[in-house]
Amino acid sequence: MTATTTRAKQLGFLQAINRAQTEEMTRDERVVLMGQDLRANVFGAAAGALETFGPSRVRDLPLAEAGSIGVAAGAAMAGLRPVVDLTVASFVFGAMDQFVSQLAKARYMFGGQATLPVVVRAALYYHGGTAGHHADRPYPMFMNVPGLKIILPSTAPDLLGLLKSAIRDDNPVLCFEDANLWGRKGRGPLPEAGDHLVPLGSAAVRQTGTDVTVIGIGLGCYLAVEAARALAGEGISVEVIDPRTLVPMDWPTILESVSRTGRCVVVDPANRTCSAASEIAARVAEDCFTDLRGPVVRVTTDDVHVPFSPALEKQIYPTQDKVIAAVRRALAG
Repeated sequence: MTATTTRAKQLGFLQAINRAQTEEMTRDERVVLMGQDLRANVFGAAAGALETFGPSRVRDLPLAEAGSIGVAAGAAMAGLRPVVDLTVASFVFGAMDQFVSQLAKARYMFGGQATLPVVVRAALYYHGGTAGHHADRPYPMFMNVPGLKIILPSTAPDLLGLLKSAIRDDNPVLCFEDANLWGRKGRGPLPEAGDHLVPLGSAAVRQTGTDVTVIGIGLGCYLAVEAARALAGEGISVEVIDPRTLVPMDWPTILESVSRTGRCVVVDPANRTCSAASEIAARVAEDCFTDLRGPVVRVTTDDVHVPFSPALEKQIYPTQDKVIAAVRRALAG
């Protein structure tokens, strides 16, 4: 193993974000950063940006989420390509009208006369005792809004490539980053040079298998891979698919896999009702009905508010054991 490879494997989510932003700001002078405390790099994703690109392209915004998204939408229609850091995903609720009524609709309602190349980054800070106001996983709500694209990578290389593709896209893109993957779970080898792009709408097959398809979103993909390794010891072959992009969804990859294995489990950290898992399960049931040999099983978060108590909180989320139990249920069916 070379020293270069060793260094690459130590890069995590924050480094991938910083690299994507730096490369795109260097490539295109219209790309600007907006958010809270970016110039001081408080949250770690804007290291060196102020020194390299200057204050006109690194804009600190007040704690006003609706204003932040509104300003970004206007800046995009005026010719810039803003990347907005909303920090915590739960804060999107403060800007719902701007997301739904302006950002998502403006290009369509103006007949294509304006484009809105806005990327909004938001971290999913659940699983860490942050309680109800900071631990939401709201990405399914935005899947219901036409005009928005949604990415949710589970590895640092994918975050790098997807974020770069999102910045180049002429549509608004929401980038949800699972903070549970920022450490050891989010690390991975990143290219040392070259323009690393991951196209939106392309899923990744993390592991091939023949007995059951497990589709994992964010942390759910990590849990699916760990469960697959445990089940392999029992002779159960699990195929693991990481959608990476929720809108547009790579339906051909998902449906082909389920049609081949005949069984499907979806692991989604969002609340169960109207989750991304619900949409995937519904589409699989519609399009793969004659191929299914067991029930489509969802592993999701309970429909409850996130408790502050760590002992209570850890019980509501998907776990490796829950994924294994779901696979056994699918196989039994």
